[in-house]
Amino acid sequence: MSLSPSMNSGTSSLDEARRALGKRLRELRQGAGLTGVQLAESLSWVGSKVSKLENGKQTPTEQDIRAWVAATNAEDQAAGLLATLSNLEQQHAEWQRLLKAGMKSHQLSLSQRDEKTQLFRGFENTVIPGLVQTPEYARARFAQVVMVHKIPNDINEAVKQRMQRQEMLYRPDKRFHLIITEAVLRYRLVGADIMLGQLDRLMAISLMRNVKLGVIGFQTQYVTDPRHGFWLLDNDLVRIETYSAELNLRQPQEIELYSRVFEQHAAVASYGAAARAIISRVMEDLAAGTEDPVV
Repeated sequence: MSLSPSMNSGTSSLDEARRALGKRLRELRQGAGLTGVQLAESLSWVGSKVSKLENGKQTPTEQDIRAWVAATNAEDQAAGLLATLSNLEQQHAEWQRLLKAGMKSHQLSLSQRDEKTQLFRGFENTVIPGLVQTPEYARARFAQVVMVHKIPNDINEAVKQRMQRQEMLYRPDKRFHLIITEAVLRYRLVGADIMLGQLDRLMAISLMRNVKLGVIGFQTQYVTDPRHGFWLLDNDLVRIETYSAELNLRQPQEIELYSRVFEQHAAVASYGAAARAIISRVMEDLAAGTEDPVV
């Protein structure tokens, strides 16, 4: 699926990297004195594949690169090209590849990055951030991942690992600034009873000393539109989740852009008692809607 306009920074960076890799492949082909048709025939590929790879319209596989350098007598370039491909794959990690070893495995990989991070800044406009989800909410979210991506069901293990990740909320060397929209509190992504428990959890989270929880109410005038959620890990990485992939952006201009957007959201968010008032109001509305009708 195509990404929304809000993903332009991430996708442009990805496209540039893919085009740069394609340009290098073209140079190897031309250096070998081969036309695109000749190279495709020697590798038993359809003719359009060479063009797509060289123009950055398709990402090569490891096998593609090994076959390419062999056909162009450039085996000494394989290591560098494969390293470039690895960086490209890390930047745009498709969920099918990330989750093929299970959701627990992905949660473990996130924990490894968590250990290195001191400041977590997260903005969410759709779902409760994973770091503050209740087990029940997390279970429902993982069930939806299984349904959408048709992957093996290891929900129990994934929930356990997510809860273990949340232990870092209590570490004094970690700081968290989380911003959510009121829509996050009202979307019916889980049952009402689960959501009430989740909202109660947020009330407690808002009182934690090293967690700053902001809520942007429906009546708030935004500075920048809340197009999609994202996470800033220190000043080193921006992580964005789409339906198809996890984007990991590391270029300084991308980090600066998302830092600026985050601060614009933070400037209009409500904190402390004001944030809890919004959460409480949503809890009251939700509870009223779950009461049995009077006969």
